Amino acid sequence: MKIPILYSFKRCPYAMRARMAIKLGNIECELREIRLNNKPKNMLQVSPKGTVPVLVLEERIIDESMDIINWVINQKNIFNNDVSKSDKTLTETIINDFDNKFKHHLDRYKYSSRYKDVDLEVHRNVCMEMLMQLECFISKENWFFSSQISKLDISILPFIRQFRIADKDWFDNQESIPKTQKLL
Repeated sequence: MKIPILYSFKRCPYAMRARMAIKLGNIECELREIRLNNKPKNMLQVSPKGTVPVLVLEERIIDESMDIINWVINQKNIFNNDVSKSDKTLTETIINDFDNKFKHHLDRYKYSSRYKDVDLEVHRNVCMEMLMQLECFISKENWFFSSQISKLDISILPFIRQFRIADKDWFDNQESIPKTQKLL
């Protein structure tokens, strides 16, 4: 059996979380780092949409990060913690909010020059409000919900990391999100 191939880009938050899942699952994988301005033809042949991550398996192609995470979870139970149904619902809601709302505002904050008529502070404030809401749910343990890493952790930490990178000094001086800061 051929080992899976993962097309990735090191700074892409979607690719980061796919790589984290594969690493946590201890799944042997050929990692192919790409340049977004020079995408390999073989990647575009298997996934014409041209985004990363792309996981090439013998039997199928998975080109969405959450689908890759779920595939890893189905291969190996990488998250041993038992999560209640309400926590699972909360986890999926938070992940969805970060994938959509947070990412939308993060892009306009971090890359404001790419967008017309964007007030980066408005977008930074929306992201910050979301982090302050998240702060209410964070445990006193090492990760969001417990002492063990979870699907939520690997799914949203790459986005929070990007938010911090946009202005590290500003982020690090925010007193309203100490638990979030500790997780980075």
